[in-house]
Amino acid sequence: MDNITFDFSNFHRHGSAFYEFLTLRKQVFVDDLKWSIPHNDQVEMDQYDTPLAQYSLVRKNGLVVGGARAMATTAEWGEHTYMLRDAYSGKLPHIPPHVMSVEIASPLVWECTRLVISDTLRSAGERADCLALIVDGLVDVARRQGATELICLSSLMLMRALRQLGYEATQMGETYRNSDDGRLYGVLRMPARHSNRRQDTGARLAEVA
Repeated sequence: MDNITFDFSNFHRHGSAFYEFLTLRKQVFVDDLKWSIPHNDQVEMDQYDTPLAQYSLVRKNGLVVGGARAMATTAEWGEHTYMLRDAYSGKLPHIPPHVMSVEIASPLVWECTRLVISDTLRSAGERADCLALIVDGLVDVARRQGATELICLSSLMLMRALRQLGYEATQMGETYRNSDDGRLYGVLRMPARHSNRRQDTGARLAEVA
């Protein structure tokens, strides 16, 4: 598996990867989780897929098997900012405002959204590797813009998975139960650093070199 990162200015360099990501999002969020979000028969795409967004995708044998989106918490596009700030402001009725304990608008903090992993990755090891590649890609794009922290709205299962991979993920704010899929969600935060597993691997390689 390999990781690619891009934005609207250069997604064409990766062939159909962006469209495959939108297709995978539709399969996971609409078909499987039954979320009431904008989509057609092929793809899911919302108001935060703009030129301000960055993407981190994972491919296996040339096909997208996972990915996520990232955006600065200072982003503004039309009447929207970023997802959690819009929820905090009451613009998103399906996400309660109390899920955010404080309003954040800082170039040092980036929000990550729409994280998906394909069901074609069946083993726990493959899915863990895919998640690590996605998140390390998000860290890379955020750090290139000067960010030091990532936040996301996710099921609490993701926090456990991230910690197992060596990321310093913690919860901030209250939780709520999603009315579409019945899962418990909350806001997670973590330093914009690669996983301890990747750092340890890099250190060992440096020692060998």
